[in-house]
Amino acid sequence: MFVFYTVFILLIAQRLLELRVAKRNQAWMEGRGGVEIGKEHYMWIVMLHIGFFLSLWIETATRGYPVLDWWPFIACVLLIVQFIRYWAITSLGPYWNTRIIFVPGAHVVKRGPYRFMRHPNYMAVILELALIPLLFEAYVTLGLFSMLNAWMLLYRIRVEECGLAKYTDYASVMSDCSRFIPKNPEEK
Repeated sequence: MFVFYTVFILLIAQRLLELRVAKRNQAWMEGRGGVEIGKEHYMWIVMLHIGFFLSLWIETATRGYPVLDWWPFIACVLLIVQFIRYWAITSLGPYWNTRIIFVPGAHVVKRGPYRFMRHPNYMAVILELALIPLLFEAYVTLGLFSMLNAWMLLYRIRVEECGLAKYTDYASVMSDCSRFIPKNPEEK
């Protein structure tokens, strides 16, 4: 139980801190003429993440707070995923947000993990939503929220890429980058 609540509370605190950073970045972008698109689905993303944590808590608690036997391996992989996610977030700097906001005329960020793929942050979230429930043997949460997140990302990435193409130099800068599978930036 201690392991579950330690991880659970750390993850909730992490998400709340990220929302605070997103709010600050939103104000920064809006101060530079930032335009938000895809507002209609933002509430559903918030509900998906709240639902994920509720489902994880309920499923784990009703099963007696199990922890996978090979949890050290999963925990290490999860730490690597967190590193990649925060590398993506810090690479975007003030342009990172939980909402889809663009500063018209801004240049697309192509540093950090964005040198290798278009959506490293989404890739990390996909892995998180699988690894966290796996750690606690919450297989219903793993399956359900992996599918819901995939469905949500299909829509969100389309909206985001349309906005990137409209408001930035995305098409010319990122055309040689894969969406999720990293590739060597030297490959053509």
